[in-house]
Amino acid sequence: MSAWTEDRIDQLKRLWPEGRSAEAIARELGGGLTRNAVLGKVSRLGLSQARSGGRPRREAADLKAPEPPPDGAATILSVKRTECRWPYGEPGDAAFSLCGRPAARGAFCTAHATIAYRPAPMSVEGLMRLAGVTP
Repeated sequence: MSAWTEDRIDQLKRLWPEGRSAEAIARELGGGLTRNAVLGKVSRLGLSQARSGGRPRREAADLKAPEPPPDGAATILSVKRTECRWPYGEPGDAAFSLCGRPAARGAFCTAHATIAYRPAPMSVEGLMRLAGVTP
């Protein structure tokens, strides 16, 4: 015997467009219905499109155009150990080059080192120590 009686289906059709979650509807209908059972029935009844889309979408961030390589950019064969090896372009392209500015830290110039080297996020234990809380 199906757990979906006509009365339950009518309740589902009334509750779903109100924007309630599938879990909340399952609790309200009772009888051992699960969230997934509610979602399956909603899909089979074609109710999925009947509700609003939740949170509004965020606007896409304005993406900056990639900065052009500096004048005198180095090629993979001409770059020296003391020069920045930040890549510009795709490795297979003829226009592929490397920054070539003096390397300040490791393989990169100061500007590219700030992009390449980020501090590791602090662990929960580290945050607790910083706050003076003993774990």
